[in-house]
Amino acid sequence: MSFDTDPVMERTTLSDEDLYKIIEARHEDPFRILGPHKVFDKDRTGIAVRAFLPGAEKISILVDEEEIPMAHIHREGFFEGWLDPEQKDQYRLRCYRPGGVTWDIEDPYRFSPILGEVDVYLHSEGTHLRSYEKLGAHICTHEGIQGTHFAVWAPSASRVSVVGSFNDWDGRRNPLRFHGHSGLWEIFLPGTGEGDLYKFEIRTQSGDIKLKADPYGFRYEFRPGTASVVHDLGRYGWKDSDWLEQRTKSDFTNEPISIYEVHLGSWRRPGDDGTGYLNYRDIAHQLGDYVIEMGFTHVEILPAQEHPFDGSWGYQPIGYFAPTSRFGSPDDFKYFIDHLHQRGIGVILDWVPAHFPRDDHGLREFDGTCLYEHADPRQGEHLDWGTLIFNYGRHEVRNFLLASALFWIEEYHLDGIRVDAVASMIYLDYSKPDGGWVPNKYGGNENLEAVQFLKDFNAICHREHPGILTIAEESTSWAGVSRPLYLGGMGFSMKWNMGWMNDSLYYFERDPVHRKYHHQSLTFSLLYAFSENFVLPLSHDEVVHGKRSLLDKMPGDSWQKFANLRLLFAYQYLHPGKKLTFMGGEFGQGKEWNYDQSLDWHLLDLDCHRGLQHFVKDLNHLYRDQAAIHEEDFGWKGFEWIDFHDWENSIISFRRRTSDGSEEAICVFNFTPIARSGYRIGVPKGGSYKELLNSDASYFGGSGAGNMGNLQTESIPSHGLEHSILTTLPPLAALVFKRED
Repeated sequence: MSFDTDPVMERTTLSDEDLYKIIEARHEDPFRILGPHKVFDKDRTGIAVRAFLPGAEKISILVDEEEIPMAHIHREGFFEGWLDPEQKDQYRLRCYRPGGVTWDIEDPYRFSPILGEVDVYLHSEGTHLRSYEKLGAHICTHEGIQGTHFAVWAPSASRVSVVGSFNDWDGRRNPLRFHGHSGLWEIFLPGTGEGDLYKFEIRTQSGDIKLKADPYGFRYEFRPGTASVVHDLGRYGWKDSDWLEQRTKSDFTNEPISIYEVHLGSWRRPGDDGTGYLNYRDIAHQLGDYVIEMGFTHVEILPAQEHPFDGSWGYQPIGYFAPTSRFGSPDDFKYFIDHLHQRGIGVILDWVPAHFPRDDHGLREFDGTCLYEHADPRQGEHLDWGTLIFNYGRHEVRNFLLASALFWIEEYHLDGIRVDAVASMIYLDYSKPDGGWVPNKYGGNENLEAVQFLKDFNAICHREHPGILTIAEESTSWAGVSRPLYLGGMGFSMKWNMGWMNDSLYYFERDPVHRKYHHQSLTFSLLYAFSENFVLPLSHDEVVHGKRSLLDKMPGDSWQKFANLRLLFAYQYLHPGKKLTFMGGEFGQGKEWNYDQSLDWHLLDLDCHRGLQHFVKDLNHLYRDQAAIHEEDFGWKGFEWIDFHDWENSIISFRRRTSDGSEEAICVFNFTPIARSGYRIGVPKGGSYKELLNSDASYFGGSGAGNMGNLQTESIPSHGLEHSILTTLPPLAALVFKRED
């Protein structure tokens, strides 16, 4: 129907153009038309109140329960009435539908704006660090009335409305106020609140209509629903104040950090059929018990932000301010973190500022233009992942991402943020063909805007919250990723050591008879081990897409596979650097990780799997208890080779020690299935050396070979040291010795 052919039913003070723009939901400034306005008409001067409510048969203005009928201007539901000037802030509307149905409402168009000039200015400048406090949906009391304030950034939209369960998803009913050149839109809707579903309906400059979830939404519908949900963030009562206070005093560089990487949807599932999900609160208790028992210090969660596709594992998020509804409410997620904190477990969240998916309800072409992404596909698309790249050169986009990072730390008390796909952010030609990318202004392949964004992210997070960790998944040789900004670095606390991971897995996948020809793959990492603050990851990326599980990567028969995997974990824990282990690896998950199934916990009924789990548990506790193994992870003071030359026998040995040298551990590795008796290892001091760890112990599923608990030194120099011990090296095993005073 074309409304401009319908007759006006009664006289109005509006022009036909304004009237029909409101009715057709294409008015660029609805607050100039709707609500109370002082009018100087040739017949009457006063306050004209205008309302547009499709479906209403008649409307009255209520002032102290007195009904003042409004003129029915247009059959689509446009009404106009009159008030005395002193009544303009004291009225409500009474609406009548056919059949005698009535309801009373507060007129949303009589309320003043909530966004102030400072909010608008800081957002446009890109320095509104807590923009999530103003944008999105916020339950509040405004001018004495309870309701929800909605605000969104959509500078190229010709009209923005909020639609939801409260207005029959009708974009004509609640168009927003536009704040000029800032691109911000807002409205206060009385009577809306907790649990209401909503989206933003956006009319583009070309007249297309888009339904978008709220970029700043705090909660989303459970998939396949795509609406945002009004949620009050301030209801949860935290109990982790002691943990947060202690965190500000911590120094991660000399503390043990052993991270258990978890996908919440597949760590464990309820019932026998493995369908459905555990709630965040159930996971908190079960995971907390397990992490405490196993000795891990932190849990790292694969992205818990809302995401539409389970198969992305969360790495293609839509909700940058919303924990996924798969496992419960935002308050449930807060309980999860709070419970772990109260039990002394840190929580790190994977965060994805590199890219976002193309789903229609998400950020893609949000207001009809490439708002969050680059318009040029050579800059704005990840060809490998089918996703879109953020435009880090735009102030408001940087602001959005920086606010997201602070949000998770402040609202959810996270202890760390691991930034995914940093390499793809900092290189313009990442995984792109020749001619498929645009050089920077100097002709190089560095994404200068992304690098500056990451520096700002680190500076702000560490300044605002001392003691939190920022960790980069960065797979290249970019220098200084984990070095301070004042030294020209990028400012991350730590960086994943992808080189160590690739070389180590390459080495361990070789048949032991051939390992001597690949000895450099084992030792090369020490040439650069202290160039960054490294985390040694055995992550989810290594056990999917045909790469096989860690156990299945190991060569040999079943016994050798488990021995090799124990040896790999020992090498990881004793090598300088903090540790990360993906769930399932610690007990020898046999098949590749499947995001849609629980881990195979039934395998722990078998001695070999249970023995591996015991070993990782003991390894964690050894790592935490022995300062020599964790205190100096990022510098040469904590490491010295004893012997890396015995490539013929595939044996290495080194010393781990505290920075002052007061404590020391001797670490020896035999990477062949051949036991070696009478193998001499040089040690710095004479005395008795206790065997702290033997990965071949029967308790762990090994052969039980070893050194009977301790060894006495001999005054026979070896490996440039004055004393030595004569050891028995079990097959495919690691040994740790410590001198007893």
